[in-house]
Amino acid sequence: MRKNLTGKTILIIAVLLIFFYGIFGIPKGIGLNAWKNAVASRIRLGLDLKGGTHLILQVMVQEAVGAVTDNDISGLQTDLQHNGITAKSIFKPDPKHPEVIQIQGTPPDRVGDIRNLLDTHYGSRYTISSNSGNNWTLTMKATEVQSTEQRALQNSIETIRQRVDAMGVTEPTIQEYNLGTNQVLVELPGVDDLSRVREIIQSTARLEIHLVVGGPFPNEQAALQSVGGTLPPEDAILPYGGTEEDLSGQYYVLQRHAVVQGNDFRDAQPSVDENGRPDATFILTRNAGDRFYQFTSQNIGKMLAVVLDNQVQEAATIQQAIRDQGRITGLGQDKAKNLSLMLRTGALPASIHYLQEGVVGPSLGADSIREGVTASVVGMLAVLIFMLFYYHGAGINADLALIMNLVILLGFMHFSNAVLTLPGIAGVILTIGMGVDSNVLIFERIREELRAGKAVGAAVEQGFGHAWTTILDTHVTTIVSALILFLCGNGPVRGFALTLSFGLAANLFTSVFVSRVIFDAILKRKPRGEALSIG
Repeated sequence: MRKNLTGKTILIIAVLLIFFYGIFGIPKGIGLNAWKNAVASRIRLGLDLKGGTHLILQVMVQEAVGAVTDNDISGLQTDLQHNGITAKSIFKPDPKHPEVIQIQGTPPDRVGDIRNLLDTHYGSRYTISSNSGNNWTLTMKATEVQSTEQRALQNSIETIRQRVDAMGVTEPTIQEYNLGTNQVLVELPGVDDLSRVREIIQSTARLEIHLVVGGPFPNEQAALQSVGGTLPPEDAILPYGGTEEDLSGQYYVLQRHAVVQGNDFRDAQPSVDENGRPDATFILTRNAGDRFYQFTSQNIGKMLAVVLDNQVQEAATIQQAIRDQGRITGLGQDKAKNLSLMLRTGALPASIHYLQEGVVGPSLGADSIREGVTASVVGMLAVLIFMLFYYHGAGINADLALIMNLVILLGFMHFSNAVLTLPGIAGVILTIGMGVDSNVLIFERIREELRAGKAVGAAVEQGFGHAWTTILDTHVTTIVSALILFLCGNGPVRGFALTLSFGLAANLFTSVFVSRVIFDAILKRKPRGEALSIG
């Protein structure tokens, strides 16, 4: 083991310098404050240390099911028309059960054709039943409902993540909240503007374009009377929510099925109109553009309404066919900017309800940092003093290995862009304890070999050789447990698991390789037969 001592020493110094750079970088100055600032700028702090926003969101997945059946209603209308089959109405009879579609008033003499069409195009997703040949009921299968809801949850998580990334938040936590059903956990370190977060996330950006049936009306009752006092199932009444004061408090009757909806938008950017007022321009996907062109070509002279979050933003008459580009006016500057951001990052498939929200203040984070660092320093000093007291000269060896272990771990936090949380600090402290345990195993084994009368060199050789298997077993089992925590846990738990895992990996390097190199360097300089200072 004494061979290549110079090469091993160079390797250790190189590793030490690399991770020192990871901790401090290149400090701007030579004073203590410059070094503190260097560390603070390179170690990312989690929500519990830095402060920020904590949210638990409920995804209303039934809306996603409703969006699927809305699209299928449109498809049913088209398919029946192409086959020359008329239907009095196609609608969803119960808003609480959006998975059910009814077709009423079909020709009794076309029962076979209708059954064949429905089985061919919709039989894989729906259970189909008929009543007297004139009415049909399509009920979405339970497996399809479950799949749609799960897909809506995952799409919501990805969309929220894209929006948060567009805000420039560093290392957010956005994941499924396993303590609830269809819930999302959002943690944004360093963000304390809760209203801004709500505006970006809560605004579902369910931007849709609907055909206007009638309006504007001065109140909801007048809108209802315009359709005979009973709202048809294929229509909806929505309030005006734009910036035109003359239309404030008024209502529109719209065709319930959207011509264009959130996922049809390919890009959107804030801009200004010819009068310098803020608006948002959008570009549709190719398929949506073709569909929109066909629709507007057939409905020139009718009105379209732009609906955002179930409020009419504006309504305008179709002057000519529109393919893939449009403009939404009547927006304030902030609203135009936020709307463009949300459309670019994709529309949420369902609306969001806030179950829990709060802001962790930076003062609490500062207290956590101070107490965590104090605990780490006190624990580290106690361990270093104990090793010196109990193992004398060999204790210096152990202390150097422990300090290098800490340097490697903190440097890794920067290189991996990992976030340091309060549980992460606990992981650092636990790593120190595991490092001491490794050195104790090695040193006690060396003591046993020396008591058995073996020479110093042979005792060190046997001590490291016999202790290695035990050290490897304990570290591997703990790392496996930490990896399970990392895969299954949320933000703080993942922070603990990450620091513990890499700290243990670093400890294998320092307690076995580095400590052995130090022993070999000491033995190389000792006269033959001189005792080893190991307590």
